[in-house]
This record gives sequence, structure tokens and C-alpha cells, in this order.
Amino acid sequence: MGKSLFEKLWEEHVVCEPEGQQPLLYIDLHIVHEVTSPQAFEGLRVAGRRLRRPERTLATADHNVPTTLNHRPITDPIAAKQLETLRNNCAEFGITLFDIDSPDQGICHVIGPESGATQPGKTIICGDSHTSTHGAFGALAMGVGTSEVEHVLATQTLPQRKPLSMQVRVNGQLPIGTGAKDLALAFIGQMGSGGATGYAVEYVGKAVRGLSMDGRMTLCNLTIEAGARTGLVAPDETTFAYVKGRRFAPEGAGWDKALAHWRTLNSDADAAFDKVV
Repeated sequence: MGKSLFEKLWEEHVVCEPEGQQPLLYIDLHIVHEVTSPQAFEGLRVAGRRLRRPERTLATADHNVPTTLNHRPITDPIAAKQLETLRNNCAEFGITLFDIDSPDQGICHVIGPESGATQPGKTIICGDSHTSTHGAFGALAMGVGTSEVEHVLATQTLPQRKPLSMQVRVNGQLPIGTGAKDLALAFIGQMGSGGATGYAVEYVGKAVRGLSMDGRMTLCNLTIEAGARTGLVAPDETTFAYVKGRRFAPEGAGWDKALAHWRTLNSDADAAFDKVV
């Protein structure tokens, strides 16, 4: 029997499965922001630990950045303190930070794709529920809590119970005037706000393939509103064209090697799912 995209990604990243414990997944990319990371960094400091793989961690000022054009100084003392703490933690632990004045700064689910750090086949976590956004690139992405943020910082791994798999097939074309958000809301309306709880959801079908990368990101972002932590779209030529040439994307022979692997990241025709919608 063939394997689903989720199965392939999961199996590629399982480090070990200790008896009586959750499987341990290797994490390729960890995106950090100022709200869910301070306690995690303090935990490392108290335990005398360093980062396992600082080069696989990327930080951005996100939740507390004012939307006004002139955002200096930050007048909210709590927001200012959280951003200052992130800045200090990144300097101490050697993490690349897209700070408030950086042209690369942005929402944590957007800076990964825009910089090319988000790539097909990766496992990606962030202390934010909408991390499922990165699944639009054929990545296994999920939001985590602060204690899990600390675990990944210290070990580059994450204990994780394996979810069930769900395929959502959308046939035909979206009507004129509708887009990814309408598709997501239709799915949520059919399944209910908890209908996908405990599943990793893969979106397939002509309507999904017709979406731009922005649309696919929107679709995967909203997967959590149906209760799932992970939404996936298999990578294709649209994905590859988006990633190519970006800051952290592979180049030269590295690109050719990555592309050859990325082309294998799809669900086999005879793959089995726990649920099909």
C-alpha cells in the first residue's frame, strides 16, 4: 500500500519511538517570536543549557509591533519589554532576529515563506497555533506551547503523538469571486469547528491546485479553525517557482538535489486515509 504525504513526512523525521512514550520528531525549522519564548529561554538559562541548533532557529518581532507607521518608541510598556527580552535572548543564544526595524520583519507565518526558510519536506514549529500555514509548501508544520518551545530549543526535537490522517478533496473550480478563505469556511461549515480535531489534513483536487501560494497558505492557516493542528498541500511547480531564488533557498546543485526530493512529496495513488471528505 502506498503512503500519504503526511506519512512520508512523519517517517522521515521520527528520531525514535520509546516504548510507552510519544515518538520524537526532528524539527528542521523553529520560528520564535516575543510572546511564547521568554519563559522557554529562561528555562534554558536556569538549566544551564544552550541551543542545540541555533542555525535552525529564526526569530521575528511579531505580536507586539505597533501598526502605526512611526512605531518608535513603543508606548505600551509590556509590549516594549517583550520585544526587548526577545532581542536580548537572541543575542545571548546566537539566533538570527528580524527585529522591529528590519525590512525582513513580519508575521512569523509569513517571514518563513518570504525568506525561503519554509521549504517542502521540512518539519516546522512555532509557538503560535496558525503555524499550520507553512503546510501550504508541503511541510509538516504545527503550533506548540511554551514548554515545547523550550524542548525544541534545547534538543531540536519534539515529542509528538501521531495524529490520524484526513484527505479533503475539492473537485472542480471555485466560482468567480470566491477564493481560499471561502473554501476553508465551506470545509469548516461542513465539518464543524472541531470536526478535524486529532487529524493532519491534506487538501487535494483541482480547486486546490488552482490556488496561488498565498491562497494555499490561507487554506492551511485556517485548518486549525476546524480543530486540526496541521494542514498540507503537496508541493508542485507553483511551489517550486515561489521558493526558488529566495534568501534561504538552496542554490545550484543544492537546488537540483532538493527539487528531486520535493517532487516525491505527494500522496501515492493507493495511499490510505483515516477519513476522506
